[in-house]
Amino acid sequence: QVQLVESGGGLVQPGGSLRLSCAASGFTFSSSPMSWYRQAPGKEREFIAFITSAGGSTNYADSVKGRFTISRDNAKKTVYLQMNSLKPDDTAVYYCKAIKGDYWGQGTQVTVSS
Repeated sequence: QVQLVESGGGLVQPGGSLRLSCAASGFTFSSSPMSWYRQAPGKEREFIAFITSAGGSTNYADSVKGRFTISRDNAKKTVYLQMNSLKPDDTAVYYCKAIKGDYWGQGTQVTVSS
């Protein structure tokens, strides 16, 4: 079966960094563009970042440009989100999405607080 499993979330202080991972199985990972989304309490799910199937190009929401970096390792079937200069407003559950097939992971909690 198709699985996307996020990991790497946790509690971090403002200004700190986290690296999220999303491990894929059950489909041809290398053929699918991938995205990251997040959902904060009381807010709608928000697009964060996009990467093409070979990792040749990326796109980011304005709210995270210059701070977050999406990348992928097709040999490991994993997509990453490097999160730097974290702010309290980044607190949310973060989800990865496989564009091909519209598959979603279960999410990982990121809390930015002093």
